Amino acid sequence: MLRILLLLLPVLFASASQARLPTAVDGEPLPSLAPMLERAVPAVVNVSTRATVVESVSPLFDDPFFRRFFELPTQQRERIRQGLGSGVIVDAHEGLILTNNHVIQRADEIIVTLHDGRRYDAEVIGADRETDVAVIRIDADGLAALAFADSDQLRVGDFVVAIGNPFGLGQTVTSGIVSALGRSGLGIDGFEDFIQTDASINPGNSGGALVNLNGELVGINSAILARGGGNIGIGFAIPINMARQVQQHLVRDGVIHRGHLGIAIQDLTPDLAQAFDLEVSRGAVITQIDARSPAERAGLRAGDVVLEVDGKSVRNASELRARLGLLRIDSEVRLGILRDGRERTLTARIAAPVALEIDGASVDARLEGVRFTEALHQDGQPRIQVAALEARSPAARGGLREGDVLVGLNRREVRSLDDLRSAAQATRGGALLLNIQRGSSAFFLMLQ
Repeated sequence: MLRILLLLLPVLFASASQARLPTAVDGEPLPSLAPMLERAVPAVVNVSTRATVVESVSPLFDDPFFRRFFELPTQQRERIRQGLGSGVIVDAHEGLILTNNHVIQRADEIIVTLHDGRRYDAEVIGADRETDVAVIRIDADGLAALAFADSDQLRVGDFVVAIGNPFGLGQTVTSGIVSALGRSGLGIDGFEDFIQTDASINPGNSGGALVNLNGELVGINSAILARGGGNIGIGFAIPINMARQVQQHLVRDGVIHRGHLGIAIQDLTPDLAQAFDLEVSRGAVITQIDARSPAERAGLRAGDVVLEVDGKSVRNASELRARLGLLRIDSEVRLGILRDGRERTLTARIAAPVALEIDGASVDARLEGVRFTEALHQDGQPRIQVAALEARSPAARGGLREGDVLVGLNRREVRSLDDLRSAAQATRGGALLLNIQRGSSAFFLMLQ
């Protein structure tokens, strides 16, 4: 007994000393994030969603060769899918909340839970898949909103705090620094110009706030890089300057009407800079100009290096795509370029993208309820995309989704609507084998 008491004494003394930890040193209060967080945390909400999804009864039915060999019909069932994420109140008067598109995508029901426990049904004002930004709205009083910072002023090493709802635990705060800026090449389908941070971001943090030490919003937490699904100190946030531009478009129009410049671009690498005898180490090289495009009318040429957009410097091709992708149709853009070693400025007027649409039923009866569009992608190359999809259509039950890119049909490459028609006609009466690209994944779908 005496030995046990002696062992407990250091613990008791330690607890007593910890209770008397100083709140100030030499008369100066110890630094704390608590005052800032007391203002910022009430503006971050939890977002839960419910959606009805259609899935195969057995994974074997997902294998088109298995179904064909055994001549089995596609068997599917419906189930309720639940999701968790976060959001940031950016307009207390209107009840506007910024979150990620992937948090609320295809949701039948969206519930927002405030910091004080109040719950509200939310309506979708608009969502943009390319930037992964969505705006939802709740009808509530007494809301707190976060002020915006200028994310262009962020520097590597700045302290930041991530606020969100990781793993559905409830509101959680983590701190770290800005690890890098302008991150791209992550394999995410859309515009990539991320803030990288080591502030812990985990599943459920998506759509939450990344704030500076003043409690101002600098980014919307969006993605993590993790092999095991958890945080390893590499998280990514959408810069708030980009998110605000998307918000303005969505609040005004409900969608993003992206324009078309008509260029294909790539990063200016050291090897290219040496080949072009250039001294610059940043920018985006124009590799192709589309005929009769705004770029051609503005006088741009293949080989030009774009250094600035409307007076703001361009680091790489991803940043240029992101800047151009947020410009409205019929707006003017000033491009600072380098040509033959001389800098010059050209002005282009953004035009509506050249796009053609077709009803899937006119291609094949099994594609009824699908609308395909042919348009130039950001890389300047044409592609066929699912522009609209009826939820109960055969293609939707077969696993097709809105936004999917169709790259092949019945083992034939598809780049235009004419290619799509030709490929379907070549195998009339047989099954349809769709080669689909979805984000960074590619796979086959079989429609009987």
